[in-house]
Amino acid sequence: MSSRNREKRAAKQKARRRAAVGRDQRQYWTEADRVHVQDLLTSALAAAAHCPCGDLDRHAEELLAAYGAAGRELDLAADAVLGVAVRAAWEAGWQPIDLAELARRELDPPVAGFLLEAIVIEARRYAAATMHPRWSAGVASIAAGLGVEPAEAAQLCAWAARTGVSRSTSLVVLLTVLAALRELPVVERLLPLPGAQRHVGSAAGEVDHKVLAKVRALLAKAESTEFPEEAEALSAKAQELMSRYSLHRAVLEHDRGRAPTASGRRLWMDAPYAGAKVLLVQAVAAANRCRTVWRERPGFVTVVGPDTELDIVEVLSTSLLLQANRAMLGAGRQVSRAGTSRTRSFRQSFLVAYASRIGERLAAADTSATTAEAQVDEKLLPVLAARSRAADEMIDKLFPGMVSKQVAVSNAAGWTAGRAAAEFARFDVHGAIAG
Repeated sequence: MSSRNREKRAAKQKARRRAAVGRDQRQYWTEADRVHVQDLLTSALAAAAHCPCGDLDRHAEELLAAYGAAGRELDLAADAVLGVAVRAAWEAGWQPIDLAELARRELDPPVAGFLLEAIVIEARRYAAATMHPRWSAGVASIAAGLGVEPAEAAQLCAWAARTGVSRSTSLVVLLTVLAALRELPVVERLLPLPGAQRHVGSAAGEVDHKVLAKVRALLAKAESTEFPEEAEALSAKAQELMSRYSLHRAVLEHDRGRAPTASGRRLWMDAPYAGAKVLLVQAVAAANRCRTVWRERPGFVTVVGPDTELDIVEVLSTSLLLQANRAMLGAGRQVSRAGTSRTRSFRQSFLVAYASRIGERLAAADTSATTAEAQVDEKLLPVLAARSRAADEMIDKLFPGMVSKQVAVSNAAGWTAGRAAAEFARFDVHGAIAG
């Protein structure tokens, strides 16, 4: 054994002896002792979470046996290692709302809640002015959904007391979260990290309030009418006005000397038929001059374009995905003449057809708006071309190795039913636009 290893082992044994003395003897520790114990605990927690054996229960018991008496130091070490892990996930491209989606999909509710608290706590370490507005909005939505105020320090102890679990169980939860964060793949960074720069909000005067007022009125009528044909006509007109709004803003920004820019937004897709659902998002994005890239694992589609268009795509896609799912389930199950189930192929084809027809309807509405606006302002088409180039450049920068992928259609009945259902889809975005 080398002298360095002997020193490390001796230091570790010394720390364990001190921890075993008990809480009433901790007042004799020096500050150097506490820092040393916390460093040992931080290393031990990270090593236990990253152990390939995956036996987190055993590691939790070992940690308690060795350092259980050093309760405060263990809590502080847990805060430190968890904060580093959350920040590392952000540096790997994961936004708070992405981590919340990961928690919802892959973690048990208690573990997910612990991770969400850690996200809020880590975000509060940065000045609000150094967080991008969408980053702040994501953290705010997570905090609102918790229902409790996360502890600013000693999260492990506070969480265990609040949920009524044992010290060992809380340690297992911590190690589970650390292990999950360590397994995250690197994804594209769409927003600057907290603390990297200062951000200022957009000027409210840039919004065309007259156009938005008309959109609100049309959508309110579409939602209240009992006649599907009237609702469809009103919704299509609302989409046309939304297109004109984004076109108006594009020219306005050009006249103010602002170079065209593009940003990215992630929309998470739920199974089953996630690939077919992506086609619907792609159809909405294409009609609003945005680009899309699908990451099958972990399961999100990235939409790239100007922020105004991204807002429209996000709201419309969310609404139309709900409508498509409701219409698909309403079509029932399908069985062949031989009695075998064809439900999966029917529903896959249904959603693909639905997306195809929605894309045609939205494109027609956008084309109508663009043609009318271009006749009024000859600058519009060059401005749109510049914005398209900005989106293309960002796509190439973020996804240099992307490839095309097709979604199969194998059920004619599903295709026919899906296109028919799309005829009655409502572009129901009244709430979000009004907000």
